[in-house]
Amino acid sequence: MTPICAFDIRPDGSAIVVRDLAILPTVGYRWLHCDLGDPELAAWLDSHLPDRAADALQQTETRPRALTNDGGLIVILRGLNLNTGQRRDDMVSLRCWLSDHLVVTVRLRRVFAAEDLRRATESGQAPPSPAAFLAALCEALTDRIEENGVALEDQLDLLEDQLFVAYDHAGAAEMPDLRRSTIRLGRFLAPQSQALHALLDPRLPVIDTETRESLGESANRAQRALEELNAVRDRLEALSDHLEARQNARLARNSYALSVVAAIFLPMGFVTGLFGVNVAGMPGTSTPVAFGILTLATLGMGGLVWLILRLLKIF
Repeated sequence: MTPICAFDIRPDGSAIVVRDLAILPTVGYRWLHCDLGDPELAAWLDSHLPDRAADALQQTETRPRALTNDGGLIVILRGLNLNTGQRRDDMVSLRCWLSDHLVVTVRLRRVFAAEDLRRATESGQAPPSPAAFLAALCEALTDRIEENGVALEDQLDLLEDQLFVAYDHAGAAEMPDLRRSTIRLGRFLAPQSQALHALLDPRLPVIDTETRESLGESANRAQRALEELNAVRDRLEALSDHLEARQNARLARNSYALSVVAAIFLPMGFVTGLFGVNVAGMPGTSTPVAFGILTLATLGMGGLVWLILRLLKIF
């Protein structure tokens, strides 16, 4: 197996790059960051991890969760997709196994929170323990989720200003995409918040009291991000309902105006149609002023209908 990166990390946060996976560290812990597409990964996981953990780290479709297994922790987390040309809401998965002396992370697509930890480790500022590693990872993932939530709120505020202040409906085309984003993000943020809260159980292995407090902060922030996301979704739904009601009112007003016009011209059309038939015996055919009289009578009829409609307060 060829991991993306491999470090032996000491309790002081310093680290050395692992050259030979067969040589185990004497102090601290080892972090292996692996690619799910590595053809040798499955065999290595099956031979070095408990069966349940090995299976969990090889799954292609995952949901955030946290559970214990054979003295260690299986933690599946999701992060924003910041890869070029991909949607942010198409969240990427990071599969983790943590024991007292080993951390294994597996990803299919690039996870930028793991890249943050890699850079910190290379600069000599690695998390000093597996528990601290998990806390730092959760914090990095939650930071980006919160930033994205703020960006969604700002985008919605701008959209509301366009619709209600500037009366510019061009931005309404963005609403379906925004709603899809909130739905896709909420699909994973809800179980992720539950998974982070599950890590606060004092009976769990690996995690110490100090780290549990840090994880509690990440869990609270994740829950707040989920609540803000739900608020954005509710605002989008209310905005969509308002726009639909306004559109229906505009259509009803236009239909009403057309109905009034039709009511005025209906008797006029009947009279002109009646006098337009080409049959013998039509009155006024030999009278020079007959057309003028018919025109005035028709206009008078239209005016009378208009007056009646006004008196009845039809419009």
